[in-house]
Amino acid sequence: MDWAYLLEWLNLIGRWSHMIVGIAWIGASFYFIWLDDALLTPKNPADEERGVGGEVWSIHGGGFYHAQKYKVAPPALPETLHWFKWEAYTTWISGMFLMGLIYYLGAEVALIDPQVRDLSPWQAIGIGLAFIVGGWIVYDLLCKSPIGNDAMVLSGVLAILVAAMAWGLCQLFSGRGAFIHFGAVLGTIMVANVFFVIIPGQREMVKAKQEGRMPDGKYGAMGKQRSVHNTFFTLPVLFAMISNHYATATGHHWNWLALIGLTVSGGLIRLWFVQRHTHQGNPLVLAAGLVILIATALALAPRSATDEPALAAGDVDFPKVAAIIAERCATCHAAKPTREGFAAPPKGVMLETPGQMRAYATMILQQVWHTKAMPPGNITELTPQERDAIARWIKLGAPIR
Repeated sequence: MDWAYLLEWLNLIGRWSHMIVGIAWIGASFYFIWLDDALLTPKNPADEERGVGGEVWSIHGGGFYHAQKYKVAPPALPETLHWFKWEAYTTWISGMFLMGLIYYLGAEVALIDPQVRDLSPWQAIGIGLAFIVGGWIVYDLLCKSPIGNDAMVLSGVLAILVAAMAWGLCQLFSGRGAFIHFGAVLGTIMVANVFFVIIPGQREMVKAKQEGRMPDGKYGAMGKQRSVHNTFFTLPVLFAMISNHYATATGHHWNWLALIGLTVSGGLIRLWFVQRHTHQGNPLVLAAGLVILIATALALAPRSATDEPALAAGDVDFPKVAAIIAERCATCHAAKPTREGFAAPPKGVMLETPGQMRAYATMILQQVWHTKAMPPGNITELTPQERDAIARWIKLGAPIR
């Protein structure tokens, strides 16, 4: 079997699996954050005597549901107790599978950009893994330190470190590689919170009940802290997952600023939704998130004075431009790519005929000139002069005759 064809199917199956289990994890996480914030004081005094701290009634799928949360634990454990953990674990496993398949196995194409930092594949992979592991270690130590006792101080410190991480990754990797590793660090923190803190705490509480002891409430408090952190990381991680499709952000010379801006915007928007659970949603929080989102988009917009190619009358030589595209772009963007590792043209974009080149002219201008994200890592060594020639051709109407 052709290796490129096999990689294509592994990529497809990996992405599909990652999306399925990710939806299951995020859906459960969002639901329980809502559930916790929507709890009301029990109406029945007997429930309070049994240790119930809150309850909520809901309707879904044609049925009524009555959920109760105990302040610490119920008087006796039920026969069946549902746990929520494998959604998180399988999301991380499938995500790291994709990371290895796309960014590590194909490091020279997807992860390394010699114009940013000339790294060997093993150097780039080592740095990426160091960020993923080190991010969790630093975060966990901060949560366990005295700083972790003050939510506002901890949030401020984490915000500074996350911003520094965004900047640092963008100084080391290609834009795509930096953004996906940023998401991988936050995603790993989220999963590690489940594996090392939330689930062990729940096991200890269950064990205490089985042994006839009153569970220590600190485990519930620790789990709640990490769950809240996880919910605010969610939207930035989701953006990082899809960012490789948007070279406008990943390929910009201020890509680190875009990553910070979109992370802050996602966190604020998620905060507003969490506030709405208790009917206390502050519209200023949502407005701030949207303003930062819009400001980020405006900051990345091309500037006519500096980002547009100079247009010289008659300075269009389509045969020359077509030869450049054929040599530098069509090795991947062809019905049958000749570039190793590609079984099909990326995004289905083919640039083999004059008509195809003209049809995708606007996309080519964005990717080749404005963001310079293509070719990835400039693997085909497209020169600045060749980029200029392509851009001038497109800005003058992309004539093919």
